[in-house]
Amino acid sequence: MFSALRRYLIAGLLVWLPLGATVLVIKLLVGFMDRILLLLPETYQPEAYLGFSVPGLGLLFAAAVVVITGAAVANLFGRKVVSIWEAVFARIPLVRSVYGGAKQLAETLFSSTGQSFRKVVLVEFPRKDVWTVAFLTGTAVGEAQRRTTREVVNLYVPTTPNPTGGYFIMVPREDIVELDMSVDEGLKMLISMGAVVPPERRESFTEKEAEVIL
Repeated sequence: MFSALRRYLIAGLLVWLPLGATVLVIKLLVGFMDRILLLLPETYQPEAYLGFSVPGLGLLFAAAVVVITGAAVANLFGRKVVSIWEAVFARIPLVRSVYGGAKQLAETLFSSTGQSFRKVVLVEFPRKDVWTVAFLTGTAVGEAQRRTTREVVNLYVPTTPNPTGGYFIMVPREDIVELDMSVDEGLKMLISMGAVVPPERRESFTEKEAEVIL
């Protein structure tokens, strides 16, 4: 009886834990985005007209603002306005560093030709013969490439189970092993501390990989 009860308990947890985590994350995200509506004057806030708050309205408002902004700066006049305020920001000491860095990061992440966070790799870290999952963030490392006289790549090694913290390292290309798993699968593996392992994509191994397995 206790064995069956334990089995039913685990089966129930497997249903409710992922569902509860999903609801919690969505609730926090929607609640955070709804606070954007507080930036509007009180008389223009939807709650003033409706008499009650509508969850998720802030998310729709933020999405609409982003789309409208994108449409506005996609033409010649919009790009001219952006270039003017960027020139103004470039003259302010602290602001130019923050704005310039954030702009470069956004352009790298959202560029269709960018390499940041497009590839999952294995790297020996923090010492030899100890492997960890990392994400390729770039290959153009400028001065570091020239001074090391080797082809090095930029890697982000996240911590577990919170991948928002981690380490930035530059590693010779020959010292990394590229994986077939997607970035989402790599994140799931990290967050679960290795409990969730994505399935092998390829049907056959190379001769070198077969030797390592054997």
